[in-house]
Amino acid sequence: MAEGDVPRPYLALLRGQARAQAAYRASFVIDLASNVFATVMDVLTVLVLFRVSRTLGGFTLREAMVIVGMSAVAFAAADLAVGNIERIKTYVRTGLLDAVLVRPLGALPQLLLMDLPLRKISRTIFGATVYAVALGAAGIDWTPARAVLVVVAPLAGVVFFGAIFVASAAVAFWWVETGEIGNAFTYGGRDFATYPITVYSGWFRRLFAYGLGFAFVSYYPALALLGRTDPLGLPPWVGYVAPGVAVLAAAAAAAVWRVGIRHYRSTGS
Repeated sequence: MAEGDVPRPYLALLRGQARAQAAYRASFVIDLASNVFATVMDVLTVLVLFRVSRTLGGFTLREAMVIVGMSAVAFAAADLAVGNIERIKTYVRTGLLDAVLVRPLGALPQLLLMDLPLRKISRTIFGATVYAVALGAAGIDWTPARAVLVVVAPLAGVVFFGAIFVASAAVAFWWVETGEIGNAFTYGGRDFATYPITVYSGWFRRLFAYGLGFAFVSYYPALALLGRTDPLGLPPWVGYVAPGVAVLAAAAAAAVWRVGIRHYRSTGS
């Protein structure tokens, strides 16, 4: 296979998935609408909290919504692109992974494209809308650095959440029943990143915010966009390190995935 032809099989898989999922149009439209629900509930939860309090962790509604919007679009896009890797436990248990590994294509891209949930695109659109509206209402003092950050930070969040999906799913190579553990870091991480980290405390904040890096998905980038100092004392430049944290997370996830693939033993072995 020539180097220029490498993407073609993946594009064929993607087109096949798109045609299959769009074949039943009414069902596809219903799925698009219903998949917005989870992100809508995240936003409504924050709005309800502000019905009983003027601030949340020291942040006003307009400031908090920047955090909500950034985390929502990042997680939704990562879930769309990478979320179905959670099915790896089924492939490992049933032996379907054997068929994936014998093909002359990368295992991870194949798995991501074999059941790409295009219906989840509605979540990404809704999250991007919330993010855009929040930015418009926040009264941000725009600078060139912030103009770049407003685009780069959500993209870094997509990479970060994607890395969490892959790393947590790769545990299935050693322990097939990993569903709840994986959800604790993927969906639990999403919930954590939806709020200012000042609402958390103690070891829980230290673990998720700094140990696992979720503070750099939306909280610190939002502080940089808003021009706010960190109530927890970190310097302003920390808001711009989100891409670096995302790269580190992706590298760690790739390492876990490679070790897992090498560890895998066929059902026939």
